Amino acid sequence: MDFYISFLMENWWRFICVSIIAYLLGSINTAVMVTSVVTKGKKDIREMGSGNAGFTNVLRSVGVVPAVFTLLFDFLKGVIAGFAGKWIFSGIPTTDTVLLDELIIYGGFIGGVFAIIGHMYPVYFGFKGGKGIVTAASMMAVTDWRVFLLILSTFLLIFVFSKIISLASITCAGMYGVYTFIISYFVEYSYGVYPMRYVIITSLLAFFLGTFVIVKHKDNIKRLLKGEEKKITAKKK
Repeated sequence: MDFYISFLMENWWRFICVSIIAYLLGSINTAVMVTSVVTKGKKDIREMGSGNAGFTNVLRSVGVVPAVFTLLFDFLKGVIAGFAGKWIFSGIPTTDTVLLDELIIYGGFIGGVFAIIGHMYPVYFGFKGGKGIVTAASMMAVTDWRVFLLILSTFLLIFVFSKIISLASITCAGMYGVYTFIISYFVEYSYGVYPMRYVIITSLLAFFLGTFVIVKHKDNIKRLLKGEEKKITAKKK
């Protein structure tokens, strides 16, 4: 316990720096900006279609090309935020290389989480953003590529059969904590790579984030239960 108290007292500024940098990056809402460019400032994606400032609504309301740009840049900002967190945490002074590797991963989580929060509640756009699916996926890729591949496979499988992005997204959000626990416990802990605290911390973070994303999809869940959720269609340009 004394170690953790000492660690937090000495490195609190790293948490603050990562959080601020990641949040500001996440707040760069690509959907709003791309839609504004395409419509020459005449329309706001948050006033079109479902009102969500994200990839799916851009695809339906604006077109395929703007949606692809939205997807790429939303993913990229999560990657940058995650690696920024890793880089800042990599400077923690310790001779324990295993502990440092563990802490670097936490830095990636912190960067990713705050990038997602920024995407959902962007300071530049009145705190009204998207649901964070693409940015969350990029955080998974940065923190653990194996979990990312499991999530991606699950998403594609569900989407191929249902053609409903929200259903695939909600399912993946629910499975994020499960997949993280499986990898962290049966691979990292069982083979002695990281201690049990790593399993607990990463699993809790994943379950928390997954729950947060699911809550953001509450309207989609209502429509799914009523059988009213639309299958994916793109506006032709």
